Amino acid sequence: MPEKPPIVLTIAGFDPSSGAGVTADIKTIAAHACYGVACITAMTVQSTTGVKRVEMVDPALVSETLEELAADLDIAAVHIGMLGSGKVVKAVADFLSGRLGGQGGRSAGQPGKARLPHIVLDPILKSSSGTELLDAAGVKLLVERLIPLADVVTPNIDEAGVIAGIPVRDLDEMKVASAKLHEMGASAVVITGGHLEKAIDLLSFKTRGGIEQEIFRAERQRSQSTHGTGCAFSTAMACHLALDRGLAEAALLAKTYVTAAISFGQQLGRGVGPIHHLYRMSQQRRAAGTGSET
Repeated sequence: MPEKPPIVLTIAGFDPSSGAGVTADIKTIAAHACYGVACITAMTVQSTTGVKRVEMVDPALVSETLEELAADLDIAAVHIGMLGSGKVVKAVADFLSGRLGGQGGRSAGQPGKARLPHIVLDPILKSSSGTELLDAAGVKLLVERLIPLADVVTPNIDEAGVIAGIPVRDLDEMKVASAKLHEMGASAVVITGGHLEKAIDLLSFKTRGGIEQEIFRAERQRSQSTHGTGCAFSTAMACHLALDRGLAEAALLAKTYVTAAISFGQQLGRGVGPIHHLYRMSQQRRAAGTGSET
């Protein structure tokens, strides 16, 4: 019998172009040899040219879906993406809080419900085309309730700036923003700087001895296939944590994956195309076609 893959739950919106959201997350999870399950928080009308409309899912449906999945499956990691509204943020926070189990000095959850491990929060506030994807009430609740519940928070520089209330334009300001997120209760933060001239990501995490930081650098890629990079990075991190890799290794491997997925991206549509989440499959096919045992 083959070994069962780790199960990764993604809680996010639906992008019909599959560049971001739950369908892109499922592709990322599959690319990391994990099994993906999903709870959709919002339906969108969008394509590579941008988001045209957003319709929120009933928060009660979100709650029921999450409870059903958690009752049936042994979830190894949770990825949280677009939530859309304060009501949905509350539903997700209530679900996660109900499974704290009293660990880490937090208030006890419901009896018999173990804390879900490796919660990765990607605080999506707006689309790359500028559409607001989380209302003001949602941002407030995300800061107050979800950031303290997450094991890792993965904002890009713009999201980090909004949450921290400061401009974030370089590495020094990334460090200041990460400190503010720690003050809000974040155990670990990865601020992604793919929009900077040099693609710098900052990992900042709490230890018994204080705050430690690691910096990951790469050349910025000039590509029109960059839609969904934030979703792919945070979902890949959740997968690596589910596979029992350490925080720094997970961040480095997630960055490497996204960089390769951009480089293999194909120009689809008339706007910003998606990254190639499953580029490894084409590599494997080429290797098989040449008779390689690699």
